[in-house]
Amino acid sequence: MTTTLKPSAIGGGGGGGGGGGGAAVVDNAEGIARRFWIKFRKESTLALYTPFVVCLASGNLKLDTFRQYIAQDVHFLKAFAQAYELAEECADDDDAKAGISQLRRSVLEELKMHDSFAQEWGADVVKESTLNAATLKYTDFLLATASGKVEGMKGPGKLATPFEKTKLAAYTLGAMTPCMRLYAFIGKELQALLDSKESSHPYQKWIDNYSCEDYQASALQTEDLLDKLSVSLTGEELDIIEKLYHQAMKLEIEFFCAQPLVQQTVVPLSKNHNLVEHGFMLFSDFDLTCTVVDSSAILAEIAIVTAPKSDYSQPENQNVRMPSADLRNTWGVLSSQYTEEHEQCIEGILLTEKVERFNYEGLHKALEQLSNFEKKANSRVIESGVLKGLNLEDIKRAGERLILQDGCTAFFQNIIKNKNMNANVHVLSYCWCGDLIRSAFSSGGLGVLNIHANEFVYENSISTGEILKKVESPIDKVQSFNDIRKASTSNKKNLTVYIGDSVGDLLCLLEADVGIVIGTSSSLRRVGSHFGVSFVPLFPSLVKKQKECVEGSSSSWQGLSGILYTVSTWAEIHSFILGP
Repeated sequence: MTTTLKPSAIGGGGGGGGGGGGAAVVDNAEGIARRFWIKFRKESTLALYTPFVVCLASGNLKLDTFRQYIAQDVHFLKAFAQAYELAEECADDDDAKAGISQLRRSVLEELKMHDSFAQEWGADVVKESTLNAATLKYTDFLLATASGKVEGMKGPGKLATPFEKTKLAAYTLGAMTPCMRLYAFIGKELQALLDSKESSHPYQKWIDNYSCEDYQASALQTEDLLDKLSVSLTGEELDIIEKLYHQAMKLEIEFFCAQPLVQQTVVPLSKNHNLVEHGFMLFSDFDLTCTVVDSSAILAEIAIVTAPKSDYSQPENQNVRMPSADLRNTWGVLSSQYTEEHEQCIEGILLTEKVERFNYEGLHKALEQLSNFEKKANSRVIESGVLKGLNLEDIKRAGERLILQDGCTAFFQNIIKNKNMNANVHVLSYCWCGDLIRSAFSSGGLGVLNIHANEFVYENSISTGEILKKVESPIDKVQSFNDIRKASTSNKKNLTVYIGDSVGDLLCLLEADVGIVIGTSSSLRRVGSHFGVSFVPLFPSLVKKQKECVEGSSSSWQGLSGILYTVSTWAEIHSFILGP
């Protein structure tokens, strides 16, 4: 249940997507460089989670792979410097010219760092290497953009006015800024993971270079220049820059993925999944794990919107429904009561003595209290009659329009398509109405998902107000989870992943081989920590596992370890399980 109703949750608005072609859509309060970085945060996450970067961060990246990477990067940086030179020629502002010139000098300094690596190795790795396809694709893209070979753009020899030249400079910076910001981001992320107890990291110099203040300042300067050069552009021209920015981000990922790895890696999980030896079972919660708003609010909204007015005379052959005003008030009372008693239940659990070591049995026993509370709350809802008279078609339409978390639908679509995973996917939910969940996923072509939830009881497609109770509580959830695992027809050992966001998911998260917590639920963390559960960010955990990875060893993922992995977005889940 939830305490607020949010009509936007089932509105016609989108969950992400580009603007149109007019300048009116531009938000000048924030520069475009920052907006594009936020918009394409999925790509930055995909880059961070590539096997190359994870191995580099762990320090166990094979030296030969790093050498070949440096050789490719030298080719790339030379093209990068050339692109800056072309952009400087097009800029009509002295300050912009000076800024671009300074950035070009920084790239030349970066090349000196790469030369120092070659000197340490005693070999000219650049001369010994040839451009791989990913590097060539990226450098061709940069130089083509800087030369004016952009759709809808005149060639450099035909740029008659200073404004047209400035536009080309902006386009060029649009293609270059993502690289600067991405490396600054990765440098900071890796720097934060360095262990002060370790004598030295094999790739400390590389990490120091991209995390240092000078490089961070260069990345910011590039973004500032892009913002400045784009001020006078139209919405359509800004759309072109956005496309260039996005393309550059994708090319960066391809560049990292093209580096030749000859070692065992912990990411992506799909690549390491041995279909011969193991099956793969993916479980996910629904409310606030997949959705933006709790489904109880959606169902209550449908009930209120479709309920008769107080003076409405209802047909005798129809289930008598509560007038909308009374229904809204009743729902408000139920919501407030649920919230207050839920918090009291959590506080009651936390009154027990805190344990030093992970105690699954103690947690299971404590959550039996929460389970009893959830069942009583559901009984109150049924007795109140607030769910009586909902039309099945209205529920399905609401499900089709339900806004899911950014990246959620795409993740499930890709999981289903991935032949290597051969995934068995299940959604476990407290939701009162499985039809709402099925409609939400079917609209994204995910009708094949196995939905385990409670169900409305209908008469002639109109809800009676009764609920067919299947999954009401944390205990019900973990029972369903274990029943599904046991019922698996495969004789193979199943690798299980569970994704959840609330205290009701705790037992399933811990039983799974990999438990992934998405979101920031305080009650989940408070209760889990009270019983010795450790919550650790996923990316640093993967770097640690990569550091411990022994060639030829099997997966170290194991349920009931007391460790849960935290993420903030579905992009992290996608990156970990499926990769780019």
